[in-house]
Amino acid sequence: MAKDVKPTRKELMAIEDRIDLSERGHGTLEKKRDGLIMEFMDILDRAQDVRGELSKDYEAAQKKINMARAMEGDVAVRGAAAALQEHPEITTESKNIMGVVVPQIESSRVTKSLDQRGYGVLGTSARIDEAAEAYENLLESIILAAEVETAMKKMLAEIETTKRRVNALEFKLLPDLYENKEYIEQKLEEQEREEIFRLKKIKDKKEAEEDEEKAAAEREDDPVVADELERSTAGGVPGGDD
Repeated sequence: MAKDVKPTRKELMAIEDRIDLSERGHGTLEKKRDGLIMEFMDILDRAQDVRGELSKDYEAAQKKINMARAMEGDVAVRGAAAALQEHPEITTESKNIMGVVVPQIESSRVTKSLDQRGYGVLGTSARIDEAAEAYENLLESIILAAEVETAMKKMLAEIETTKRRVNALEFKLLPDLYENKEYIEQKLEEQEREEIFRLKKIKDKKEAEEDEEKAAAEREDDPVVADELERSTAGGVPGGDD
């Protein structure tokens, strides 16, 4: 990935900004992940309790209905069930748990008194009343279990999504950004060394030229050298008489 990056200071600043943003995002997502896991563990404990209650209520309802069928017969049980006029009402709302929207289920008219169940008290026995009550308790447990199980599934899905994002930042994006940053810094250092070397060569060349000019000026100021130069220019032989 580093080969696709331009080694410029502007690009280096942009990458450093992305690293800063990614690190802050990584920290935020880690906190969210940890918070979701804690909330999930609480919901999981509650779900285990609800499952236990649901299992007990189901077994109790099965025992009661089997007893009613054995004592009163299937016809009487079915007749009592068909006499029900008012059915439970289910309403759903939503609540937010660390950014996760989970359902909140409420029910009404689940548990009923004898006169609200629709069948005649004189025409039925206590066995049918007990079976009806047991199934009302079972229905309430089912509604509560549906709320908790749905919340647990949504929380678990959000935890998995958050974990994937944390891992993507930690093991893919941030390492690539660090690699790009190191690549650009190395290239900029190489360019800086080359520039220093080039400037040094220019400076040495300029100093050499100045030394030559200074030496030439000194020779021109020397009387002996100046006389020899004058004779040489006039065509004479320096140091001899005709």
